[in-house]
Amino acid sequence: MDQFSAHLDRGWDLVQRGDPRGAELSARRALEIDAQSPEAYNLLGYVAALKGEFEEAVEHYRQAIALDDTYLEAMLNAAEVYVHPLSDFDEAIRLCELALDLAETDDEVVDALLLMFDALLGKGEVDRATELSHRFPEGPFDNPQHTFLVGRALYEVGNLENATPLIEESVKRSPKNAEAWYYLGLVRDERGDTQAATEAFLRSRDLDLTQPSTPVLSRETFELTAKRALAALSPMLRAYVREQEVYAADAPGVEVVVDGVDPRALLLIDAVGNEGQPSSVSARVFVYQRNVERLAASIDQIEAEIRGALEREITATFIEPQRTDSSSPGTLN
Repeated sequence: MDQFSAHLDRGWDLVQRGDPRGAELSARRALEIDAQSPEAYNLLGYVAALKGEFEEAVEHYRQAIALDDTYLEAMLNAAEVYVHPLSDFDEAIRLCELALDLAETDDEVVDALLLMFDALLGKGEVDRATELSHRFPEGPFDNPQHTFLVGRALYEVGNLENATPLIEESVKRSPKNAEAWYYLGLVRDERGDTQAATEAFLRSRDLDLTQPSTPVLSRETFELTAKRALAALSPMLRAYVREQEVYAADAPGVEVVVDGVDPRALLLIDAVGNEGQPSSVSARVFVYQRNVERLAASIDQIEAEIRGALEREITATFIEPQRTDSSSPGTLN
């Protein structure tokens, strides 16, 4: 093996070991040997994405594509970052279309279709996403992850009939895949099998908690961030929850999942009061750090995710019931 290839191979090996700094060093050493290497720029892009440097990542991917306009892997890697966290869905779709023109294997086709699907959903174009889902191969898939991801995509557009066997197969092939168990819970819930759904949700929760905990923030900082998110709400919403009643935890407890709480809920409002009036409400908020950090694309977005969840849950718990009551026949306005 020549020295250039050795640096690249070592870089990807270090990526797998969770050492992005070492991988970056290997990529730059490869560039010292060949400054026009698209493979080295692709590796640099991947490393930058791992480090949360997403704008830098797409610049590296763009450089790789500029050096080799048939470099499908770099196109797909860039599209993934454009979908999440950059939310540049049009650019992601453009790259996926280029990748589809170059794809030679079923795996490459599925990868490009899945990313384009996510971009279309991100744009809110559900009809186009549904139409695109008809282009997914029927399977079986050699890649177990494709079995799950295609099943998940079909579920997201309401194709429960075709999604269910793929998600069930994914759980069998990858019994430690927490995502697969979570979607199996959603499928079972849609079918009205509450007990089986709860069992799947609990399995998903257990698997999530067995993953190494690498919190972005300390528990104290996370709780302060949640309280800051509460303080940023409008006075009308803030009136229902006091800052002293905000608590942080890893994930929803078994007891609340059994009661029907989504194991991947960002937060839970436990409210006691009369008629939904702020003065008569005692509400506690439990904010789940693992779930929030899983969803947030970066440390800067954690507070925004919590604030959005607070707005939705306070409105659903307190405001909407008042609107319903005020619009009921015989109610004086």
